[in-house]
Amino acid sequence: MAAESCPSVMLITANVGSIFEDPEHMLKGWLQKFYESVQTWKPQLIAIHMQEVGGKDFEQCMGNVDAFVQNLIDSEALKSFDRTLVFLDKDFALVDQFTALGNLYFVHESLQNVQLYDFKTCKFNTIQGKQFVNLINKKTIYEKAKFPQDFFPGTVWSRKGFLRTRWNVENRIFDLANIHLFHDASNLAAMETFPSPYSKYRKRALEHVLQRFSKDKHDKVPLFLFGDFNFRLDSQGVIQALVAEAIPEYTKEDKNVKRITYKDRDGSSKAILILEKKRFEIDDPDKLIRDNAKWLLPLDKELLCFTNQLFEFDRDFPPSYPYSEDVTDGRSYMKTRVPAWCDRILLSKSAKALVKEDLYNKAMYSVIGQDICMGDHKPIFLSFRLAPTQVTPYYKAAGALVYYPLIYRETSV
Repeated sequence: MAAESCPSVMLITANVGSIFEDPEHMLKGWLQKFYESVQTWKPQLIAIHMQEVGGKDFEQCMGNVDAFVQNLIDSEALKSFDRTLVFLDKDFALVDQFTALGNLYFVHESLQNVQLYDFKTCKFNTIQGKQFVNLINKKTIYEKAKFPQDFFPGTVWSRKGFLRTRWNVENRIFDLANIHLFHDASNLAAMETFPSPYSKYRKRALEHVLQRFSKDKHDKVPLFLFGDFNFRLDSQGVIQALVAEAIPEYTKEDKNVKRITYKDRDGSSKAILILEKKRFEIDDPDKLIRDNAKWLLPLDKELLCFTNQLFEFDRDFPPSYPYSEDVTDGRSYMKTRVPAWCDRILLSKSAKALVKEDLYNKAMYSVIGQDICMGDHKPIFLSFRLAPTQVTPYYKAAGALVYYPLIYRETSV
């Protein structure tokens, strides 16, 4: 009997807002580093989950998206990928539905048995050719939702939500879900306590997604959930570590604190840190990334309450946000926010079992384009091989027998 195939997979999450606002300079570097990653890891299935498609000024920049996608499809690096699925939520006129999410999938010619799930018929169908899925037409091969406005009280109804697809790749069934959660609106509010109000909003939204997936009518399958979670560090803990015994000076406007300036106690009046709503300026930026920023990991706490449901591989890369948008500077952070690992790839327990790990196979969880400007977010990737599995007939779909791994059957994600 022939050895069971263990297809190689590359999952990528990328907040791409910046690259569409400066396509002439930033887009070229972004694509180059992506192509280099494909050549290095040689995946057979590529899944790119994008957030902020079209950029922050999407009304003006959405036209750059199609050119970006066509560049990918026509590239030399992807010429052996004969099947493509493109899901782009671009219609910003539909305010109650618009999420600015984009899911791009590329299937290599060497993969023979790849199918996509229809959430209406509850059946799988074989993928063929290169398809641009118009989300306006309410196709049933994906599930998309925008979070209700009351999930983020006191803010403008933002483009936050999720976009899910379900796959059968060589008899392994799993979900790939793109997610974008709410950001920290104010550094000053975020530092007052942990968890901050914004952390609580994100927790509620993520719980909502997990519960929705676990309680819907569809079979419960392994889940790969990757996107911009906007998880932030314990800001108060970071600030205390940076300023030590520095003296805070408060600048107020209409009785509200507008600025906090931490000054050295040596009497020099040197500002160690200046903090405003959208300003985080430290006198010595190297303090943030000493030892590859590993000292910040204990202050990354937002995922802790989900450890019974979600798994994440170890992070040996610096925080993915907020990097400088200067195309000549790929390593510096902007002086706007506390750096944080916003962009993540998370797995349900059953999805972790789908990752082949042994003496010769290790999952790689890392960053793309560490040394060049990729926008304010660095793309994060997970490269791995699908584990072999014993299978049993599950049900018929699209005229063919589909197999389902018994060891992955579960009652919740």
